[in-house]
Amino acid sequence: MTPSIRRGRRTAALAALALAAAGCGIRGTSVPVDAGGAPSRVSCKAPATAPAPGPPGTTQATVYLVCGSALAQVERTVTLPKGASANDPRLPTARALLGELQRQPSADEEKAGFSSALPARLRVTGPRSGDPSDALRLSMRPDDLPSFALAQLVCTYGASPALGRTHAAVLGGPGDESAHRFDCSADVLAHPDIAENAGWGDPLSDVG
Repeated sequence: MTPSIRRGRRTAALAALALAAAGCGIRGTSVPVDAGGAPSRVSCKAPATAPAPGPPGTTQATVYLVCGSALAQVERTVTLPKGASANDPRLPTARALLGELQRQPSADEEKAGFSSALPARLRVTGPRSGDPSDALRLSMRPDDLPSFALAQLVCTYGASPALGRTHAAVLGGPGDESAHRFDCSADVLAHPDIAENAGWGDPLSDVG
């Protein structure tokens, strides 16, 4: 068999393989690909349980936990502190939600891949003089929190009806720095480490 015939058959065989790969939805590549280790198999889906009516002083709430490299929502039954005023539920709700984020995920949540980055020592208080009414003050500067923790807190607060369901949170630290508005965008949910980027958290004077 002549070299030209062998080359023609080899070209035809490669073309057939390429067509077969295209038919299976496989995209060809011109360079070797190192797939690395097998990915971890976690569902990132909260346990499918119908929320049951809780006792007095409890409410259903959405909290955002870490799963893989993103955030995902979980429904929790949250207990509000005793004596919480129905006329001003913001601070009691903020404290209850923070407590949920600091709580160890359930066995089912852990199995699904959920975890939380919130420091156990973090505390939240209401606005101080000169702050907007929807501001919350943390016992740590927001920029000093782990990036995933800040994203969890912002998105959890932003999803709460009692806090306005604004998809954002106005947060400040314990010092004299002004509070900033942090938005829970699709980018933040998909890439919580965005909190490491300087500039996340708009000065209130700039957002009106």
